[in-house]
Amino acid sequence: MVWERGVVIKTTEEVEIMRQAGRINALALDTVRKMVRPGITTAALDAAAEDVIRSHQAVPTFKGYPGPYPYPATLTVSINDELVHGIPGKRELKDGDVVSVDCGTTFNGFIGDSAFSMGVGEISPEAQKLLDVTEKSLYEGIKQMRTGKRIGDISAAIQKHVEKYGYNVPREYSGHGVGRQMHEAPQVPNYGRSGRGLVLQPGMTLAIEPMVLMGTYRTRVLPDQWTVISADGALTAHHEHTIAVTEGDPYILTTL
Repeated sequence: MVWERGVVIKTTEEVEIMRQAGRINALALDTVRKMVRPGITTAALDAAAEDVIRSHQAVPTFKGYPGPYPYPATLTVSINDELVHGIPGKRELKDGDVVSVDCGTTFNGFIGDSAFSMGVGEISPEAQKLLDVTEKSLYEGIKQMRTGKRIGDISAAIQKHVEKYGYNVPREYSGHGVGRQMHEAPQVPNYGRSGRGLVLQPGMTLAIEPMVLMGTYRTRVLPDQWTVISADGALTAHHEHTIAVTEGDPYILTTL
């Protein structure tokens, strides 16, 4: 059912299919997380995620996704100052890196979309703090996902938590609705004002994804036309879950 401003409200049955897609996506990311170590290539991580997804009779959502050219991989793997959309390849992870991995899975016509950031080997205390703050900001946003709340409540909760530690969120990239399409209405910015925006209703499914920069909120895109980096070279992190709004607690669809 299409609701206000083009938002697609899912039935209980559709939400449960999204839960199956989300669980497969979580399995793929769990496999990748266990592989992260110095010396492994981002292409090896990508191949492992694709194997998991296809072994569950599902399809990698990102592969072939339209953009400046069709996206060529199952994952986006972004390292250090790369905020999002890093393309996997021959690059090897190094001790001390921060790596952000994003993945989408399509199963029976519906999509699960989630991401995590983690350290490679031994990382600095400053990097660990960034990871902790970014992950916590995701759950601060999720706590606002209750019937009758507004999109701005999610956005404001994320922004408040991030900025409390002196970090920033980008303005050009945001969370989004998700369902049969990876990007559906509404947009869910990582900044905003409480009490503003669309009212949340049961059956709304949203990908909430704080993207956090240690320096300026400004970004730029590399010549590969996909990879987004911090404009000042500062460290970044990214966490994401797909969540359904219900009559009660938010229902996280992309967990094991």
